[in-house]
Amino acid sequence: MREAHPVERAVGMAHYVSDAPGVGGRLRESPEDFRVTEVEAFEPDPLDSDPGGYPNVLARVTLRGWDTNDFASELSNRLGISRERVSWAGTKDKHAVTTQLFSVEKGDPEAVSEVEVRDAEIELLGRTGRPVLFGDLAGNAFEITVRGVDPDASEHAESVTADLRSFATGADDAESANGDTDDPVTVGVPNYFGQQRFGSKRPVTHEVGLEILRGNWKGAVLAYVGSPAEREPESTREARAYVDETEDWAGALDRLPKRLGFERSMCHRLVERQDEREGEDGALDDEDYRAALEAVPSNLQRLFVNAAQSYAFNRMLSERLERGLPFHEPVAGDVVCFADSEAPEGVALPDTDRTQRVTEDRLRTVRRHCERGRAFVTAPLVGTETELADGEMGEIERAVLDDLDLDPADFDLPGEFESTGTRRAILLRTDLAVARDGDDALAFEFTLPKGSYATVVLREYLKCDPEDL
Repeated sequence: MREAHPVERAVGMAHYVSDAPGVGGRLRESPEDFRVTEVEAFEPDPLDSDPGGYPNVLARVTLRGWDTNDFASELSNRLGISRERVSWAGTKDKHAVTTQLFSVEKGDPEAVSEVEVRDAEIELLGRTGRPVLFGDLAGNAFEITVRGVDPDASEHAESVTADLRSFATGADDAESANGDTDDPVTVGVPNYFGQQRFGSKRPVTHEVGLEILRGNWKGAVLAYVGSPAEREPESTREARAYVDETEDWAGALDRLPKRLGFERSMCHRLVERQDEREGEDGALDDEDYRAALEAVPSNLQRLFVNAAQSYAFNRMLSERLERGLPFHEPVAGDVVCFADSEAPEGVALPDTDRTQRVTEDRLRTVRRHCERGRAFVTAPLVGTETELADGEMGEIERAVLDDLDLDPADFDLPGEFESTGTRRAILLRTDLAVARDGDDALAFEFTLPKGSYATVVLREYLKCDPEDL
C-alpha cells in the first residue's frame, strides 16, 4: 500500500488503496470546474397549496462561488426576514457551482421568485409542511475537472480505476485497467472523513474534541486558540505562539487577526471571567474554559466532538486496511447495517438504525446481502450508546480507543458536546467515469451518498497535498 500524504496521516488516513502513480493536477481553477448537484429526497406540494398547512416555500438554487451560509444570509436580507427562516439540506463548498435545496418559512412565492442575487438562479418547486433540514438529501452528483495533469494522466487514471474496482468487489479485475474509462465503472474507496472535516491548513478540530472528551477543557481551548500551523500567515502563527507561551487572553485579543472570530470569542469569554474574579487570585478553572468553548456557535461545539469521532473512525479504517481485511464484505464479528429501502434510485444509502452483528453461521448470508448492495459493513462513530464489534474488527476498535484514551462513557458530556454515537459504512462505492478534457485536464463524474466526501475519491487519483483538493 502506498503511504498517504503526511497531512492526511495526521487525521487518520494512513494509506491510499491504489499503488498506481497519481495524475497530479489542480482542482477548482474556476468554480465551473467543481459542479455539485444534490440528489433530492424532499417532495414538495404545489405552490398553490394552503399556506396554513404548507407554510414553507421550497426552491432549487444554483449558486456560483457562494458559501451556503452567506447565501442564506443574503436571501433573508433581500426578503427582509429573519435569517432563521431560511433553511437548506446540505452545506456546499464556496469554490464551486452548486445546485441545492433551500426553504423559506412563511415565504411569499412571488417575493422569493423576484429576488435577484449575483451568480444565483432560483427555481421555485412548491410548498412543504416543514422546512428543509440539514440531511434532507440522498446524496450529491459531482462533475469535476482536474487541470494541469501529468502527461501520462490517462494511463495513470486507468491503473487507479482498476485498483479501486478491485477494492470495491474483492476481485482481481486486471482487465479494467485496459477498459474505456469514459464508461462508468464501479469503484470503491475507504469511506474516510475527508480533510475538510479537520481543516486543510490546520487540522486541529479533532484535537480539540479529544481534549474535551478527556475532560481537559483548558487543553481544548489551547488546541484551538494556540497551536500555530506552518501553513498559516506569519502574523497568525505569532499570535497563536503567544497564546501557547503566555496564556495571556487579553494580550491574545490584541494579536489575533479579526478574521479569527471564533478564537477571539473564546478569548473574550476568558477575559470576562478573569474580570469577574477581580480581587480573587484570578486563576481560571475548568468551568471557565468550558464557558469559553461554549462561546462559539453550537454547531462548532458539536463539530469538535464529531471530528474526534471521525478521527477515531479513520484510524479504525486504516488499521483494517493494513490488516488486509475486506471492506466490501464482512468477517465474523463485524456489525453491518442494511440499505435504506426508500432511497432514490441510483443512490445506495445505509440505514444505520438497522444493524446486525455478523456471526459465523450468518456470514455467508450477510456476504450475499453485501454483494447485492442490501447491506454494508460498518465501523463506529463512538458515543455513549456504542456497542463495539466482535472478532478482529472488535480488536481494532478497542485498540484505537485505548490508544486515544477514550471510552464510550466519555461522550456523556454537558450541552452540545454530548453524543450517543452511530455507525457508518466503511466502503464508499460509486459508478465513476473519467475522460480526457483537452490536453491537460481530466473530467470525473460520480455520485455519492450524503455524508461522504468527493475528495476521498479524488485523492486516490491525484495523490497530492490535501490543500490542493
